[in-house]
Amino acid sequence: MPRRPQPIGFAFPTGTDAASVRARVVAMERLLERSFTVPGIGTPVGLDALVGLVPVLGDVVTAAMGAYIVWEARNLGLPKWKLARMGANVLFDTAIGAIPLIGDAADIMFRSNSKNLRILLRHLDKHHPHTRVIEG
Repeated sequence: MPRRPQPIGFAFPTGTDAASVRARVVAMERLLERSFTVPGIGTPVGLDALVGLVPVLGDVVTAAMGAYIVWEARNLGLPKWKLARMGANVLFDTAIGAIPLIGDAADIMFRSNSKNLRILLRHLDKHHPHTRVIEG
């Protein structure tokens, strides 16, 4: 049987196992919070800050993307109190982001997706230690 050619670039893991979920959530957080570096400032920003510049629609889109991380956490079986905390982070980020100008600066300062990633990774490291990635 001939081998299928390997795809070029990043293959997005599609499984429901904890390792695949971890890879997806880490990639989503990186996309939302640390995709680009602003020249002169040196601060990494992501789609959350950039798309948030579009009034109303930008905040709705980034809230939905942040809610995806909470949904993945729910599928992994995180306790309800952790899910509530993650949801509150997304809600707070969306509410602050809706304020013109102040919200755009707050998107860079308050990184709800990074906070939610830390909550999820702590859970994974404790309950699914085989998903840990050693970075060198």
